[in-house]
Amino acid sequence: MSTDSISTWHPVAASAELRPGANIVAGFAEGQELALWRSASGAAQAWENRCPHRSVRFTLGLVVQDRLACAYHGWQYDAGSGQCASIPAHPGMPAPRNVCAKLFHAAEAAGMLWVSLAAAAPPSPPPGNAVPAGWSFCRILCVRAGAARVRDALTARGFRAEAPLALCGALGEVDAAALVLDAQPRLAFIHLWTPAAPGSDAMKKLHVAARALRGEIEEQQQPEA
Repeated sequence: MSTDSISTWHPVAASAELRPGANIVAGFAEGQELALWRSASGAAQAWENRCPHRSVRFTLGLVVQDRLACAYHGWQYDAGSGQCASIPAHPGMPAPRNVCAKLFHAAEAAGMLWVSLAAAAPPSPPPGNAVPAGWSFCRILCVRAGAARVRDALTARGFRAEAPLALCGALGEVDAAALVLDAQPRLAFIHLWTPAAPGSDAMKKLHVAARALRGEIEEQQQPEA
């Protein structure tokens, strides 16, 4: 599998963050605001975070079985299609067929939810080997810097691309895999995975080292022109 064929995939959230039929998680990819959720049947969804009726953020709403309901007027949209399916205030009125939420391609691999903003589905799935088998999710690190600068900083610390879209190395002498998300022009998220056990001293050490890395990257940022 070539890197080019999967380069449109973005690692937006750990799969475990989304509970079937429950929470809605806010996400970003290349400046696009996302509403991430899982239908009651378990299918992961990545939608534009905007209800097509009155543009209210879907992340303020709730999951109703296999539908996403807007918090404003309660309009409900079907998982998988985004088609408006119900208007609770007018139960006898057919749902308008021309009202549809915008959906993006979503897939799960290596413990992550990946999203593609491309109009057509990517020719290849996201990389299943982006995170070594058996590794634990450590944390999301929000860095006020572009994704390219973050990748450069990790490379300078000895991280190498041992799997597509992932950099592997060590922080604080603790092995880690870093999946860098291009969230916004000057904002990147680092999803850190490690073989260290949750709650262990090594995991705590990795947390400290990650915060130090963020501070170093942000200190090196050039002021806005």
